[in-house]
Amino acid sequence: NTEISTLPHSSSCLSPQKETSKIMPPVLIIDVILGLLGNLVALWIFCFKLKAWNPNSLFLFNLVIADFLALVSLPLRIDALLRSHWVFGDGMCRINLFLMFSNRSASIALMTVVAIYRYFKVVHPHHRFNRMTKRQAVFVSLFVWLLVITPRVPMLAYNHIKGTGNTTQCFFFTSYKEASRAIIILVAMHRILTVLEFIFPMAMLLFCSIRISSFLKERCMGKPDKVHKAMRVCIAIVAVFMVCFLPTTVTTIGVWIIRSYRPWDCTSFYRFTQLSIVSLGLNFLNSALDPIIYIFSSSMFRKALVGALPCLGLVHSRKKVACPLWLRDKFLPKWRSLSILGSCS
Repeated sequence: NTEISTLPHSSSCLSPQKETSKIMPPVLIIDVILGLLGNLVALWIFCFKLKAWNPNSLFLFNLVIADFLALVSLPLRIDALLRSHWVFGDGMCRINLFLMFSNRSASIALMTVVAIYRYFKVVHPHHRFNRMTKRQAVFVSLFVWLLVITPRVPMLAYNHIKGTGNTTQCFFFTSYKEASRAIIILVAMHRILTVLEFIFPMAMLLFCSIRISSFLKERCMGKPDKVHKAMRVCIAIVAVFMVCFLPTTVTTIGVWIIRSYRPWDCTSFYRFTQLSIVSLGLNFLNSALDPIIYIFSSSMFRKALVGALPCLGLVHSRKKVACPLWLRDKFLPKWRSLSILGSCS
């Protein structure tokens, strides 16, 4: 539940704004620093170092864009928490909330598309899905963006500034007693989407990971090391998704139940609100961890990254080549073993 601070159903419950201001800034600052570093490097590699593109690269590139836009929305949020006051006006508030929610959704959706694409590549290599052209991949990406943005567009139509004077905040959630019917419906729709955005992608990730692992286990008989490496990668991707998004789903359901059936229970409401604050930090931690998925999911990205190491200052090379051959020979075989493809050759 990506609530920065949530006002209670009943006016007798206190808003945890002070605690929010203490807890969230350090967490979000870490998310921004790690996420922007990883995604800026990934964006640079995709734009300037990747020589050839395929559908998987296009999906991963869109995932970079989604993560990047989600992360650039956080500095304004951090500033508001440190000041305990939103100083950027109603228009920026609407845009900020829209970016946070829509790009989180896009990140989840595109991660799922990448998993499905790898599933077909590994388990059904002759399926017509694998003959997808770059043009078709662009249309798939546009469809995903349209699918996740459309439900969030109504957020831009309403004022989300709460408070007066020098104590205003930019909240999406509000007390039912103070909200119009349109806002109540919008908030309810958001909560439903938050839960569904976890359940369906999680089911797809589990299915794809289990099928890939089973397929490789059968295909790689006599080569258990390669099977174990492939399974570790699948487990790692599912674990990252669970850690980053399961708490959000649980706290969303918890706040929803308390607001609906126990509006007088301020203690439970307060606890779930605090948990939702922590889950927000975990949500955006996903954007910092996604570059790992790029390495696991794209051999072309791994090669481009190795070639870019001298440019990043991580490897010193006196040659004019992108990367010394000995470095390629040393690192690329190891990085290939991390791929979900898990080749048995």
